[in-house]
Amino acid sequence: MNEQIADKPGVIAFPPALYGVTLAIGVGLSFFFPVRFLPLSISLPLAALVLIAAGWFSTSAFRTMTRAQTAIDPEKPATAIVSDGAFRFSRNPLYLSLMLLYIGISLLLNAVWAFALLLPLLAVVQLGVIQREEIYLERKFGDEYLRYKTQVRRWL
Repeated sequence: MNEQIADKPGVIAFPPALYGVTLAIGVGLSFFFPVRFLPLSISLPLAALVLIAAGWFSTSAFRTMTRAQTAIDPEKPATAIVSDGAFRFSRNPLYLSLMLLYIGISLLLNAVWAFALLLPLLAVVQLGVIQREEIYLERKFGDEYLRYKTQVRRWL
């Protein structure tokens, strides 16, 4: 039982919840304190491009992890290092897709306050999620993960 408890990265929170709650706060602030920072003629096409990229990264990552039969949920043990699909471009394509989704929705809603919260959110994700996962993967997979780390960037 202790081995099973230790076989997870111990992230501080479920990553989609971190992004969702922060986005909700940013959108709420933008509703109560509106500040338009881009004209719709720019924000809408940009939002579309960013949301398409988010969809590609998330779909590719989910498919690749499912094929590798490894856990998508960070509360469950990883069973393999995944290095194909979106993982060829980013060690964290699911978090990258969440960030792109966040940015796309922020652009779509012209929510400047959501953008103001993005950097603090990314700091929390980096320290409370990604670093913990990397320590866990290094401990669990050793040289295999270290080689992968040297070949693929953390974000993009």
